[in-house]
Amino acid sequence: MELRKSERSKAKIKMALQGSSGSGKTMSALLIAKGLTNGNLSKVAVIDSENGSADLYAHLGDYNIITLKSFSPNDYVEAISVCVDAGMECIVIDSISHCWNYLLDYHASLPGNSFSNWQKINPMEKKFIDKILQCDAHVIATMRTKQDYVLTDKNGKMVPEKVGLKSIQRDGIDFEFTIVLDIDIKHNAVASKDRTQLFDNLPPFIITEATGKKVLDWCNVTNNPTSSVADKAIVLINSCNSIEELTLLYQTNPEVRKYDAELQERATYLRKSNTSSNGVGKQY
Repeated sequence: MELRKSERSKAKIKMALQGSSGSGKTMSALLIAKGLTNGNLSKVAVIDSENGSADLYAHLGDYNIITLKSFSPNDYVEAISVCVDAGMECIVIDSISHCWNYLLDYHASLPGNSFSNWQKINPMEKKFIDKILQCDAHVIATMRTKQDYVLTDKNGKMVPEKVGLKSIQRDGIDFEFTIVLDIDIKHNAVASKDRTQLFDNLPPFIITEATGKKVLDWCNVTNNPTSSVADKAIVLINSCNSIEELTLLYQTNPEVRKYDAELQERATYLRKSNTSSNGVGKQY
């Protein structure tokens, strides 16, 4: 055992996108992956369980696809290993909900006590999640959502009541990821979990390639004392993907106010980018 100072250097992000059918999870994941690889989609692999939906976005670039024939955890684990061995820098798993449905069906088919049978299921699911968390690549996992209900007492009767959307996954799966973005049917994303603090308190936004670049910049910043304040400030400025984010950064972070030239340059870029990407939601 050895003590060492905490440091974030060349981290590999593990993030999840959750939303209903048609919300744009696959497209959003590919755009983030493009940003995470500096536009080099040849270093991106999609593990596809969605009946070939990943092929629909081939116009974005030459990314790689593995089509799953079975949704067992072992097949997902094997597919991740193939991607890592091939030198992929970012792996999109679209989606992991199929793996959970497979485990639920397998659990239902087992004879004997339903409760004790989870002892056979949990290690299989843990092996899959551990593979995601431990692999040497960025991972973006998509998850389908469904309407969630709770039973409430109304006039002495237990009545189901809608309480929002819930991912088709085991409870608590969001704890395994560094970032979880919820995407609505209009393709707007908000962070339901964010250890990076990149998306905290942001209004709903459309995911673009710049979103992935923002996460990549966070991954590549070291937190040790030798990292210059200037480098960190410039990374924060360049990670903003809207004028609103840039303004919020300026208002809440006094350190960046010294870098007027960089702030003006980023603002000019964002204005031009916004002009050329009006109606970006239509690409879904």
